[in-house]
Amino acid sequence: MNQPYFIVVLAHSLHGRIRRFHVGQKVVFTVLGLALLGCFTLFGMVSSYLRMAWKVAGYNDLREQTEFLRVRYQKLLTEAHETNEQMAQLQLFAAEVSLAYGINRGAAPQTALNTSIGQAKLMPTLAETLAQYNHLKTASLSGSSRLSTKRWLTNTTPGLWPLVGRLLSHFGHRQDPFGGHQAFHAGVDISGSMGAPVRTAADGVVAFAGWESGYGKLIVVDHLNGLSTYYAHLSRIDVIPGQEVRLGQVVGGCGATGRVTSPHLHYEVRRGGAPVNPYPYLAKSAIAVASAQKDPLFGF
Repeated sequence: MNQPYFIVVLAHSLHGRIRRFHVGQKVVFTVLGLALLGCFTLFGMVSSYLRMAWKVAGYNDLREQTEFLRVRYQKLLTEAHETNEQMAQLQLFAAEVSLAYGINRGAAPQTALNTSIGQAKLMPTLAETLAQYNHLKTASLSGSSRLSTKRWLTNTTPGLWPLVGRLLSHFGHRQDPFGGHQAFHAGVDISGSMGAPVRTAADGVVAFAGWESGYGKLIVVDHLNGLSTYYAHLSRIDVIPGQEVRLGQVVGGCGATGRVTSPHLHYEVRRGGAPVNPYPYLAKSAIAVASAQKDPLFGF
């Protein structure tokens, strides 16, 4: 039985002789199949090589990242150890200062757990250290100094205009300058130029001096008789917590920090922590500006 075949014709370029070759169909299909198989094999080898190269590159990157993290971890361990040593030294120094000046914060209740030698903490925590620091920062130096402060503070009732200016906004409910809705105003606003000196309205001790939310730069003076005064939106602060101040002493400068629309002083008087109308204290002031008379707009 004759098998199907292909005829391949070759002609010579010089003498033109023609040759015919008979190639069986099975041979042609076999050659094509082998060629296709070779292509698939080559493609598989190339793809395997590319995957291996990608994995090697990823492994090298991972190894570099691991080495970087290891070095960083060792550095953080060193910094943490140094920080712990500094906190321990600060705690010891704070304890010495407390003992030397008689500052007693009140000891924590002793239990069998926290007094056990085996479980006693060899080093204070960060929260304990910061708490001790803040206490020493705001505390008076000793009990005797507190008594001395009380003896020296004679003008403890606010009786001075803290800033030379006129009243801009009254105490009580008013229209909020930002939202336009009704809001409670805990003090009065006194006009003033940027940096104008702000003076304490009475003798007292600075209870707070720093940034406080909408108040901006704020100074709180405790007059040790249940009264305290607030001086807000300052451009600068010239006192520190725990400092004794006298009537008329400059404690800062008028400014526009916090939630304000223009430079002025927000002045509050608080009794027992609750805001009261400062105007009766301002009205009795020995130093009052001429423009700060009764204003029909404010009703006082």
